[in-house]
Amino acid sequence: MSLETARRVLEIEARALQEVKVRLDASFAKAVDVLFACKGRVAVTGMGKSGLIGRKISATLSSTGTPSFFLHPAEALHGDLGMLARGDAMLAVSYGGETEEIIRLLEALKRLEMPLVTLTGKVASTLGEASEVALDVSVREEACSLNLAPTASTTVAMAVGDALAVALLERRGFRHDDFAALHPAGRLGKKLLRVEHLMHAGDALPRVSEGTSMPETFHEMSKKGLGMTTVLHADGRLAGIITDGDLRRLMEKHRGATLEMTAGACMTRSPQTIGPQVLASEALNLMEKRKITSIVVVDEAGGVLGVVHLHDLWGLELI
Repeated sequence: MSLETARRVLEIEARALQEVKVRLDASFAKAVDVLFACKGRVAVTGMGKSGLIGRKISATLSSTGTPSFFLHPAEALHGDLGMLARGDAMLAVSYGGETEEIIRLLEALKRLEMPLVTLTGKVASTLGEASEVALDVSVREEACSLNLAPTASTTVAMAVGDALAVALLERRGFRHDDFAALHPAGRLGKKLLRVEHLMHAGDALPRVSEGTSMPETFHEMSKKGLGMTTVLHADGRLAGIITDGDLRRLMEKHRGATLEMTAGACMTRSPQTIGPQVLASEALNLMEKRKITSIVVVDEAGGVLGVVHLHDLWGLELI
């Protein structure tokens, strides 16, 4: 019985989403134009379940490049109207389009010359007719077996809110770097980390010259603790690298003679490199594919900027 109920609920909500998709028309594009033209913030409002959906839409807008905040309509009538300013726009969520608390905000919106976009199931309602754009988010039925509890209607309202946010994101040319700046913590932030923020640079970067003796090279590798060192040309460009694995192979091949050699004679030439803007997740994939534990980070001219090690990437939940 429960499984049948679950399937019925999902079928009703999926059908409602398909129907609103078919209904989308030029009014959606106009709503995007109105919100994109907003020079201030998008105030999202709604009562009850619509208010909960409004909070989520506002959060999504803010995280994708459209400054937004949620304004509780009842609280607005008791002092929070001061949060609104000229240049802002309002996005209201009201299925019936007759939410008294929001209707009482219309005078303030007119005074502040704030455009109103409404997500409503009744475009010919008070709020629908007062809006610059009213988007039809009506549903044939709720998924609730009593056809009472907001279920399919809230799903559709949230989906259309997501559609507005993504359309605005694309209109603004919002990119990975912008998203990373707004999500510095948590899994999303980690997935968008660039290697320049993780690499060992400056005094932590292991480096020797081509003429450095192997005993000095051993010391540099041991001191920096990355199991490798870069080998640099005199102008700072990368000549090669030496890893712990290289040392073992050299010792087996040359035995004691290795100590008499220079870093330039022992290094691996043309090692794998990446640029500083590469995502940490891409660097991890590359290391695992090549079965290596470190990659040198270089600039466009081949100058060495740092080294990123496999240990720096493990535990970041990049996959």
